[in-house]
Amino acid sequence: MRILCLDYGEKYIGVAVSDPLGITAQGVGVIKRQNLKQDLSQIRRYIVEYDVEEVVLGFPRNMDGTIGSKAREILSFQETLAATIDIPVLTWDERLTTAAARRTLLEADVSRKGRKKVIDKLAAVFILDSYLRARKPT
Repeated sequence: MRILCLDYGEKYIGVAVSDPLGITAQGVGVIKRQNLKQDLSQIRRYIVEYDVEEVVLGFPRNMDGTIGSKAREILSFQETLAATIDIPVLTWDERLTTAAARRTLLEADVSRKGRKKVIDKLAAVFILDSYLRARKPT
C-alpha cells in the first residue's frame, strides 16, 4: 500500500511517497503553493500517479505537545483534503523534522540555494519514514 506524505508549509508543500510495500520513503517533489484549488489539484495528481491509498500530513505540535495556530491550520487543511478525496488523511507528529532535514543537508555540504530547493521534500521523507517505522509490527 503506497502512502503519500505532505509537509505543508507557508510557501511549499514537500511531497514524499512510500514504496508499494510501505517500507521506505522517497521524496518525489515540491508543490509551490498558489491557491487552495490548485494545491489540491496537484496533490490529487500525486495520489493518482502513485496509486496512493493513504495520505499523511505532517502535524506541527509545539515542543510541549500542545497545538498552536499552524497545527490548527493543518487540521483545517486535513478536513478540506479529506472532503475532496476518498482515501484516509491522517496527521503525524513532525516536530523537529525540518531541523533534521536542514542538519542533514548542511552535513552533506549542500549550498544554501540547493537546500531551499529540497528541504521541504526531505522533511516530508523524514515524516513519512517516522510514520512507516511506527507502523511496523514488532
